[in-house]
Amino acid sequence: MKRPVALVLGPSREAMSGVTTHVNLLLGSRLADDYALWHFQVGSEGRNEGALARWLRLAASPWQLAATLLRLEAEIVHVNSSLNARAYWRDLAYIAVAKLCGAKVLYQVHGGALPQKFFRLAPSFLRAALRWPDALVVLAHVELQAYQAFGVPALVVPNGIDCTLFTRYNRAPADAGAPLKLAYVGRLAPEKGLYETFEALVLLRESGTAARLVVAGSGPEEARLRSRVRELKLQKDVSFVGALEGDQKARLLSQSDVLLLASYSEGLPYALLEGMAAGAVPVASPVGAIPDVMHDGVHGLLVPARQSAPIARALARLGSDRAALARMSAACRKRIAAGYSIERVAAELSGVYNRLVPCAASQAG
Repeated sequence: MKRPVALVLGPSREAMSGVTTHVNLLLGSRLADDYALWHFQVGSEGRNEGALARWLRLAASPWQLAATLLRLEAEIVHVNSSLNARAYWRDLAYIAVAKLCGAKVLYQVHGGALPQKFFRLAPSFLRAALRWPDALVVLAHVELQAYQAFGVPALVVPNGIDCTLFTRYNRAPADAGAPLKLAYVGRLAPEKGLYETFEALVLLRESGTAARLVVAGSGPEEARLRSRVRELKLQKDVSFVGALEGDQKARLLSQSDVLLLASYSEGLPYALLEGMAAGAVPVASPVGAIPDVMHDGVHGLLVPARQSAPIARALARLGSDRAALARMSAACRKRIAAGYSIERVAAELSGVYNRLVPCAASQAG
C-alpha cells in the first residue's frame, strides 16, 4: 500500500549544521518505514551563490515548494526552522504555501529566541502566526514553558542520535599525569564561546593544569580564532583539524576527556549528544536544552556563558579528580543510550504525524 508522503524542509544534506544532522537522521530512520520522506532544500547553507542568485532563489522557492507538494501529493510538510529573523520570515512563506496546498504543517523549532523576545513590536501577530501550523515542536522544556506562557501550544521532542556510532570504541582509563584531552566539535562562530574557551586555557595553564584542545569544525570565524590562539601563545595547546564526520568524529570524541561547549545560546546541540554518547564529559553553558540532558556534577559541569574563569575552574576540577571524570563519563554514556536515540525521536515524530493525518496513519499501519 502506498505510504503517505511527508516533505521534510531543511538545509542542504551536505551542510554542516545541527538541522542538517537532524534531517539526515530522520530520512534514514524508522519514520521512513511508515512515511515516504522527501527532502526539500531551503536556506543558504550548502550553497555557493551570490546576492542576486540568493534573492532569485528566495522568490522562486515557494513556487517550487507548491509544485513539489502537488506533484508528490504530500500530506505533511515538516518545517525545520529557528526563531531568528532570517529563518522565521522565510519559513512563514513556506507554511503559507503548504496550507494553501492543503497539507498539514509540523513546525519544529531548533533554537533561536524565545517568543517573548522575538518581534516584540507585534506579539499578537507572532502569536497568531505560531498557531498557524498544525503542530509545533520544540527541543527543550524551558522552550515549552516559554511557548505555553506566550499562549502557543507546543510539544517537546528532543533530538536523538545513532548511538552505535559513538559507543563502538572502548575508552582507555584516564592517566592522572597526562594533560586533559579536550575537544570542541561544531561551527566556528562567535556565539559558540570559543574566545572564552581559549582565555580559560590561559588561566588553566597559569594554574599548573596541562590540557590540549582539538577544535573540529569550520565556519566564518576560523581565521580570527586562529589569530587569537597565536595572540594568546596557545599554538602548542590548540589544534584545528577541520570539520570531522562519521567515524573520524566518533574516534576524536572517544579519545577526549572533555567536550567544551560554552555557547551563548543553543537548541539541543548534536555535539553534546554525540560527545556524551562517546563518554566525553561536557563542560557546557546551561542554555537551551542542555540542562535537560546533563545534570551538573553528574554528567559534567555547567558554567555561565560569556565567562572564561568558570571554564578554567571546571577544567581544573576535572583534571585534579580523574576518578570523578571517569564516573561522569560512564554516566554520560548511560544517559544518552537510555533517552536520546534516533529510534525514540522517530517514534515520537511518527506519533505527531499520525495525529496530523489519521487517515494516512491507518494506511501506514
